[in-house]
Amino acid sequence: MKKEIYDARSDSEYQKPYIDVDETRRRTMPDGSSMPYRYVHGGFQETKVKFSFCFPPREQYRGRFYQYLCPFPGPDEELASLERKGEDDTIAFCLENGAYFIETNMGSASAFGGNPDTKRVWKSSAAAAEYSRTLAMEYYGCKRPYGYVFGGSGGGYKTIACIENTNAWDGACPYVIGSPYSLPNTITMHVQGMRTLRHVFPKIIDALDAGGSGDMYEGLTEEEASMLKELTLMGVPPLAWFMEAAGRYDDGSLPVLLPGVKQADPQYFQDFWEAEGYLGAEPGSSARRDRLQFEGVVKAVHGSGQHDEQPEKEAEYSNGVDTAWKKQLADGGGAWIELEKVPKGEDLYLKGVSITFRTGKAAGKQLLLGDIVGNGLTIGMCFGMDDVNEVLAMVEPGDRLTLDNSDYIAVQSYYRHQVPPDTSFHAWDQFRDENGKPTLPQRDKIMGPGFCGTGTVQEGTIQGKVILTQALMDESTCPWCGDWYRSAVRRTKGSEDDFRIYYYERCLHGDVSALDTNMIVNYLGGLRQALLDISDWVERGIEPAPSSRYQMDGGSVRIAGTAEERGGLQPVIRLTANGEVCAHVKTGEMVMLEASAKVPEGAGEVTEILFSVSDPMFGTCAVVEKGGDSQAFLEQGRGERMAGILHPFEEDGRKGAVSDFQTSYDRPGTYFATAFVKSERYGRKDALFTQVKNLARVRIVVEG
Repeated sequence: MKKEIYDARSDSEYQKPYIDVDETRRRTMPDGSSMPYRYVHGGFQETKVKFSFCFPPREQYRGRFYQYLCPFPGPDEELASLERKGEDDTIAFCLENGAYFIETNMGSASAFGGNPDTKRVWKSSAAAAEYSRTLAMEYYGCKRPYGYVFGGSGGGYKTIACIENTNAWDGACPYVIGSPYSLPNTITMHVQGMRTLRHVFPKIIDALDAGGSGDMYEGLTEEEASMLKELTLMGVPPLAWFMEAAGRYDDGSLPVLLPGVKQADPQYFQDFWEAEGYLGAEPGSSARRDRLQFEGVVKAVHGSGQHDEQPEKEAEYSNGVDTAWKKQLADGGGAWIELEKVPKGEDLYLKGVSITFRTGKAAGKQLLLGDIVGNGLTIGMCFGMDDVNEVLAMVEPGDRLTLDNSDYIAVQSYYRHQVPPDTSFHAWDQFRDENGKPTLPQRDKIMGPGFCGTGTVQEGTIQGKVILTQALMDESTCPWCGDWYRSAVRRTKGSEDDFRIYYYERCLHGDVSALDTNMIVNYLGGLRQALLDISDWVERGIEPAPSSRYQMDGGSVRIAGTAEERGGLQPVIRLTANGEVCAHVKTGEMVMLEASAKVPEGAGEVTEILFSVSDPMFGTCAVVEKGGDSQAFLEQGRGERMAGILHPFEEDGRKGAVSDFQTSYDRPGTYFATAFVKSERYGRKDALFTQVKNLARVRIVVEG
């Protein structure tokens, strides 16, 4: 049966557009200049769909648009990208490259709940795309504009739904995508790892980092080693635990996902603690050790604004792949509850602890624990409410409450009991017998496809050209999901003629420039280059570079080691210290750092190599406090970067460069030096948006 392709132009629901803002604005460009652009805001009558369009000047326009899809749209999502600046400024990127920019709220009416019509996210997006073409043709006097849709993580689901089910776009650039079985599984298993491995992350990363032993299981208990192996087979890149090793613990969107799992499968949360085959029912398991159940009595209540003044924090960007879900949480705002006594213990697991009021006017209400400080419970980010203080206003001294993390621990193992019926999802092979049958109890409902949020499941039936960007240290969706979708395209289309996938090492899930430290780089330059390449592919017939070359090992993606073998867009860099990956020197002894970088064929040339000689965050001597502002933490991990003299070369049609830098250390200790490389398609050092990055590290042991 032939697939029906949606045409927004014939949908009666979207035939009444309106415009409430149409004005000239100015955007600061990378070179510091100011570019005027036409800003249009509006929506569709009798719907909650709103849009914003940013049109470049007539002389700048090149006949195309780029449309961004946020992972978790909110009611005012069409405004979200207006706040972005610098390297993160997608609107400036579009204007600079002759494209107009589109963003919509996809019909979302609330940040605290999804739209009952999940197909609306791509139908309304298509309607906005088609209406933008009408305005563009009137404004520029041009023919039909080419259109390209892009989005990451949850926005990747939406991007794929758009390019598979509609005719509104000529191409798509999804990035850091999940599979139909990613949610809630990849989030739950990551948090399980953060709980069960929380005491050994520094050991794991020290073994995996430059000059380490390479044995990440060394020094772990049997239980810890078993869990690390399980999660690695599921596809969690072991090196991605470096944030936890540095003292950072971020459970991501699990607080948002947990209520949906519990609503769909409430019996699981009892079976986990009682039924055979579940971790919580095993005597002596980490789940039972970390379970917290406590009843307390309220002594006093302190709402937000009734606490010591806190320094103001800069507003966090709210529509990226790592942050958009936070719109569905209400901030405790410094509120806290004083108890007569609190639970005590040296190793309390306080993540996901529900505060449930049992008596008084607030009986039945729930909040989420932030932390226990003295005899006080700070209030964390709470799901599904607008005002935490409304709840706290009902709480009085003498009221009884309970603290319980049972559900939060239980949901962390949910992936074990969600083995997909499709055996091509090899990450779950560890939970199958030789006949492909699950070895652990399974839930009646496999929930993954229902979490995609689009009313569809990825099939590979792309209706245009697609370039997929995937991160090899992706801690949230697992790198193998890109390979799975590549197979789906090949299976349904019969070839990969209209598809490319580029893997990026040293990149996490997030899509912000702050993810550029002495341990990681961001993939933004590669993503922006993919957007330009897909335009050339569609509009001029210029084939993009071949897909990255790699091999699959269970749930792990093994990328080829050299630029010649790897292909794709990312440069490959190698670094040595006195000719070694691990150098042993004396205090005051000179250390020669030598970096060699090469760019895959056709991907451009090296524009810069920088060195950082003393890692301030990830070295074995580093001490990093938990908590605090994520942006400041990442800034702390950058250190001073110094440029060596760049010596370009060309070899077998591939361009590269070498550089060196000398340093010494005046105190004993273990240090890590890092070399950073940037490449750009046309060798332009000042092309802010299309610098493709990578890094390499060495260990330097300094003895007195």
